[in-house]
Amino acid sequence: MKFSAPLGDTVHGRFPCSKLKLDNLFLHWLSLQETQKLVLSLLDDAKNGRVGSYTPPSVPVPSSPLSPPSATALFAISIPPLSPQKAQSPRSESSPTRPPSAAVLQKQSKDVAEIPQFFFPGGPRIPDMVQRDMQNKLDHCFASQPEGLTIPAVKDLIKEVFQLPTALAYPLFYKLAQPGASTVTLHAVRSWIVQQSVMQVEPVVRMFDILRSAECNHVVQSDLKSMLAGILLSHPGLEFLQDTPEFQDRYAETVILRIFYCLDRSGLGRITLRDLKRGDLLHALMVLDKEDDVNKVLKYFSYEHFYVIYCKFWELDADHDFLICKEDLLRYGNHSLTYRIVDRIFSQAARPFASKVEGKMGYEDFVYFILSEEDKTNSISLDYWFKCIDLDCDGCLRANEMLYFYEEQLHRMECLSQEPVLFEDVLCQMHDMVQPEAEGVFTLQDLKRQKCLAGILFNILFNLNKFIAFETRDPFVVRQEREDPTLTDWDRFARAEYVRLAMEEEGDFRGSDGGGGGGSEWIQQNLEGPF
Repeated sequence: MKFSAPLGDTVHGRFPCSKLKLDNLFLHWLSLQETQKLVLSLLDDAKNGRVGSYTPPSVPVPSSPLSPPSATALFAISIPPLSPQKAQSPRSESSPTRPPSAAVLQKQSKDVAEIPQFFFPGGPRIPDMVQRDMQNKLDHCFASQPEGLTIPAVKDLIKEVFQLPTALAYPLFYKLAQPGASTVTLHAVRSWIVQQSVMQVEPVVRMFDILRSAECNHVVQSDLKSMLAGILLSHPGLEFLQDTPEFQDRYAETVILRIFYCLDRSGLGRITLRDLKRGDLLHALMVLDKEDDVNKVLKYFSYEHFYVIYCKFWELDADHDFLICKEDLLRYGNHSLTYRIVDRIFSQAARPFASKVEGKMGYEDFVYFILSEEDKTNSISLDYWFKCIDLDCDGCLRANEMLYFYEEQLHRMECLSQEPVLFEDVLCQMHDMVQPEAEGVFTLQDLKRQKCLAGILFNILFNLNKFIAFETRDPFVVRQEREDPTLTDWDRFARAEYVRLAMEEEGDFRGSDGGGGGGSEWIQQNLEGPF
C-alpha cells in the first residue's frame, strides 16, 4: 500500500532549494513600492478602526537569472488553498486577518475597565470610608488622653478602632510602649500604623503583626505568653484561679499548646499568617470577649478542658516528675492501648518529643497525644495515628501493617473471653467504611475523605475499649451525638470526664506540681510591663 506524502514534503523533495527560492521571492515582494503602500494602508485602517478594503494590484514576479522558467508555477504550487469550510465561513470580527471595528474595540475596552481587582497580595483592601472612620476614632481616643494610653484605653482602641479582641491589647502595649513606661504614646501608635499599613489590611493580618516578634514572619509559643497573661489577669471567668496560682501557668501552657496543635500545620512550632487565616483563633478570642463563662469557649480556652488534660497527666505521672514513661502511658484509659502502639508513640514516629528526655514523654507531648486519641475525626489526629501505623513510611497502610497491630487485639480479646473478630472480616468492614481508591491500600487522603469513620479504623487496630464500645454502641448515645453535631468527640469526652473527676472525693492532685508555677508572679513576668 502506498501512502501519499503531504504537498509541502513532495515539493521540497523534488525541489530541494524551493524553500530558499520562496523566501527570496517573498522578500522581493515586500521590497516593492506597491507592497509598501498596501502595508501602510492596512496599518492606517487598523489604527482608525476601519475595515480594510484595499485591493492590492497584481504584481508580476520578475524573472531572476537564477530562477528556473517555472518559478511562477513553483510559487503557485507552494501555497495550499484554503479549506472549503474556512473559505465559505464569514470571518469573525476578532480574526487576526481582519481588524475589529470601532464599536467592537470600544465594547472590549469597556469590559476590561469594568473588571474589578480580585487578587490582593496583602489581603482584601479596607474601603476608604472605613479607613477614615478608623482614623477618626483613633484621633478621638488620643484627644481624651493626649499624654498616652493606659491598658484600659488600649483595650478600647484595639476593639473600637482595629476591630480586634481585647486580649490582644496586652501584647500590643508591650510591643509599642517604652520599657518601664505606663502608657503608649500617639507617636508610637501612628508609627506602627504607617509601617505595617494597619488601616489597609484585614483584622487577622493585624492580629498576626501584633503577636509576632519584630522581623519574624511567624508566631512561636513564647509570643502568645503575654496574651495569655492578660487573659488570666482580666477575664472574669478565671478570677477563681487567683486562689490557686500554681495552676495559672499550666492553664496558659495548655491553651498555647492547644492553639499550636490546631494551627501549626507544618509541625515546626511556627504559626504563619496563612495558618492564622485558615484557623479560628481570632473568632475564639472574639467569643472569649463576649462570654463571662470561660467554659463556654470550647475552642482553646475552656478551663474544664484544661482540667481534664492536666488531671489525666497527673494520674499517669506516678512519681510526679512531670514526665511519663511507657508503663505510665499503658495505664491510660484503663489499659485500653496496646503495647505495640505505645512502642510506636515512644519511638516518636508520629511526632518528635519536646521533652528531650530519652524514653520519657513530657506534658506538651501528652497534650498532643490526648487530643489525638480522644478525637480521631480531624486532620491532625488522623495524620498523627497514620504515621504510627505506617511502619515502612511509604504513605500507605497495607494489610500486613494493620495485621501487625491487630494481632495483639485478637490476643487481648481471647484473654477477656470476648468473641474474636477475624482480621479478614475487620479488613472488609474497614474497606466498606473508608472506601479507598486502591483496594486493600489506605492512604491518608482516603482517611481524610471519611473523617467521621476513619477514626474507627484506628480504634479497631489498637484501642480495645473503644473497639468494643463501637461494636456494642448504645443507640441512645448515637442519637445524642446527632442532636448536637457542633460538639466534637473531644468536647463530649472532656465534658463526661470533667463530671467524673468533679465527683471524685480524692483531691491530692490539687497540690503543687513542683513544676515552678508562679501564679501572679508568672503573669507579671510574661506581661513584662507595669500591669
